[in-house]
Amino acid sequence: METFTEPKEFVENPHYQAQRKKSLGSLTDSMIDKPIIEIVNGFNKLPYCFTLQSCYGHFVYSGQKDSHNLESLPVTDTIARVEYRIAYIGFCIENSASGRWLFEAFKGITAIDPENIQFCCAEWFWKRQINSYALQVEPDRFKRKDKAILDYKEALYIEKIRNEFFIRLDELLKNAKKRSDRITRQIQPTQKKPRG
Repeated sequence: METFTEPKEFVENPHYQAQRKKSLGSLTDSMIDKPIIEIVNGFNKLPYCFTLQSCYGHFVYSGQKDSHNLESLPVTDTIARVEYRIAYIGFCIENSASGRWLFEAFKGITAIDPENIQFCCAEWFWKRQINSYALQVEPDRFKRKDKAILDYKEALYIEKIRNEFFIRLDELLKNAKKRSDRITRQIQPTQKKPRG
């Protein structure tokens, strides 16, 4: 499945709030990989984005055939090749000042390792939901695929990048919450204390 196209420009979406409500209404924690439940739920609490899909990223190899494996790669010299199933989060972002701020912040996540992290669109997401974007961890040469066969040494490196990717997303989420709180405080009318 092709996952990568260059990010598109925002378009007007008068149905954003209804689409957000519908999408989040059917989402349960059991649909999310356990290590990223808090991150996904945290982004879904921001009013200017919601998640469409996510995957923690899975490593399948000889002796480990579970395609939803969440365990770290073992330290060994017996694994030659690893099938890596892409780590990503797909988002719909509101066309608003806060949404545009988040868009730029997501682009900044790629600085962790531009050769292995992409901010992009997926055409099949966009057809289903305009203003949808994805952050993914995938070696650049495989960025248009949802899985790749890697040698063991590269798989260990990708695992390290994937872990840093989710740490940075968690930090971004905390900053987004602080930013939202600050904006809310600025726009709330000043309450006058009653006299007497």
